[in-house]
Amino acid sequence: MPAATPDTLQLLALAASLGWASGLRAFLVMFAVGVAGLAGWVQLPPGLHILASPVAVGITGLLALLEFIGDKIPGVDSLLDFVSTLLRIPAGAMLAASVFGLDHGFIAALSAAAGGSLAAVSHGTKLTTRAAINTSPEPFSNIGASLGEDALVLGGLWLAWNHPVVFFLALAALLVAMVWLAHRSFHFVRGLLGRLVRLFSGRPEPGPPAAPPPPVRALPKMHDVTDVDPVEPNAKN
Repeated sequence: MPAATPDTLQLLALAASLGWASGLRAFLVMFAVGVAGLAGWVQLPPGLHILASPVAVGITGLLALLEFIGDKIPGVDSLLDFVSTLLRIPAGAMLAASVFGLDHGFIAALSAAAGGSLAAVSHGTKLTTRAAINTSPEPFSNIGASLGEDALVLGGLWLAWNHPVVFFLALAALLVAMVWLAHRSFHFVRGLLGRLVRLFSGRPEPGPPAAPPPPVRALPKMHDVTDVDPVEPNAKN
């Protein structure tokens, strides 16, 4: 049975999900979309048909596997995140624009801007959060966070296609949480880097603010002895 043709709401949700998810896992997004189209599970827009070719599925599958493994290794994950800044945001913009076709100038530009912005938010959150997690010596928090991101990507793509309204509601909540988490993680990492710089440069740690000086109490007024009137001797009767 052929897949149903997507309606406008599904296309909007698909474009948003591709942009947002690309900020977390660009190669996994391409691979998942290609497999879904190649297997006939969904009817992809014409602009995404290239991902459903067997060659594209094989290439993106290999890259997604390497990304999957590297993202579970502490330190390597942050290196991949830093390098992938040049890939994930443009990929999110390009995939979102491809949903409506690159030949539709205004709509494609609008989709690209939205997709790139969503990718920037999710990628920035991932970059700062994973850097903060890497300060922990045990590897399990990295693996757990990475698996959670994998589940978010695949679940988000599925939800966008099958329940677009629910997806938009979940996306709004996720964006708020991501902005808050990125803000907290950024300040944590910045404080940690500041302590490391002071440690290696020999500068002392800033201490607590100095206590204010105690209030000065006014001394009681003292009289000048010269101001005292002399006592007259008793007059003789």
